Amino acid sequence: MKDDFFKYQAQTTPHPLAMEVSHAKGSYIYDTNGKAYLDFVAGVSACALGHSHPKVVDAIKAQLDKYLHVMVYGEYVQEPALELSKLLAKHLPKPLETTYLVNSGTEAIEGSLKLARRFTGRSEIIAAKNAYHGNTMGSLSLMDYEERKRPFYPLVPDIKHITFNCEFCLQQITGNTAAVILETIQGGAGFIEPTDNYLKKVQERCNDVGAVFILDEIQPGIGRTGKLFGFENYNCQPDIVVTGKGLGGGLPIGAFTTSKAMMATLSDNPKLGHITTFGGNPVIAAAALATLKEIAETNLMQEALEKEQLIRKHLQHKHIKAIRGRGLMLAAITDNSDITNQIILRAQDQGLILFWLLFEPKAIRITPPLTISHEEIIKGCQIIVSILDSL
Repeated sequence: MKDDFFKYQAQTTPHPLAMEVSHAKGSYIYDTNGKAYLDFVAGVSACALGHSHPKVVDAIKAQLDKYLHVMVYGEYVQEPALELSKLLAKHLPKPLETTYLVNSGTEAIEGSLKLARRFTGRSEIIAAKNAYHGNTMGSLSLMDYEERKRPFYPLVPDIKHITFNCEFCLQQITGNTAAVILETIQGGAGFIEPTDNYLKKVQERCNDVGAVFILDEIQPGIGRTGKLFGFENYNCQPDIVVTGKGLGGGLPIGAFTTSKAMMATLSDNPKLGHITTFGGNPVIAAAALATLKEIAETNLMQEALEKEQLIRKHLQHKHIKAIRGRGLMLAAITDNSDITNQIILRAQDQGLILFWLLFEPKAIRITPPLTISHEEIIKGCQIIVSILDSL
């Protein structure tokens, strides 16, 4: 398959890892030679319950026998999408009760930006330096990394940037600001957590000037940080919360949730203020509903914090300078990018899947499924330490 992969399928980098996948189960991915790889990445935080979780698979199969796509989003009442939206509302603080289901995290970001501009009548959007919110044109516009943006100019105008965790920078949020959008934990920047009640201060500043506060929970949401939503760790509440990745149980999904009053502004003047054909797809919504129930109704979130401590205990090494993040959203920071590259590439040869972060070249992504066992964690950490010992 590999030759055909390079010939017929678009690649995202000049040197993809190009593992030929046969099947995946639990915490493991298997290649076409039968080799097992312990997955410390979980599809870049997307497979919250691991691979082929039986409750997710059963939900998908049950829905397949009923119906697939029937109508553009928002016209017909479809039970899986409705029940998923209700369950999100149940677990979110009021007034976050109305959800728009879409196809991906970046589409959810696009929808939330449109909603904020529509609701406020303003155009200015403030994002953080070193932010990553997706790669469609609006989401890309939020990035301050010129090397990645410049080839696609012109992008969406009226975007400004502030420094994450900088309280002084909040003065840039004014009566001209439609929205401030932040990642609850900065992902591509190296899993940077908010400090000193930063997100609460952003929320208060937005309230003072009438701006919409949007939190991107695409990666830290759905149990990965020990809470169902990452912002629950940081004494704050957004006006719009954006989810994706782990919500889908391995299928593509995005969602943005806000108050009924705010969301209503997308439905008129103009009608169809946001429209998506496959958003809320019944099969995907069924998988997401099963995923959300399993995470919310079990001990997986508490266990994520216990597993974090296990990783920190077993990844102590002179070449690891810090482990950033919370729960099972962790980044091990090495001495330099060369060490990081060697670890990631050599780990795959030894049956362990690791990956990079976008803006921090010294970081090793460690975002395993929430369902990973203690034994599997120790096994993966031992592989990393053995590689470090050999350097």
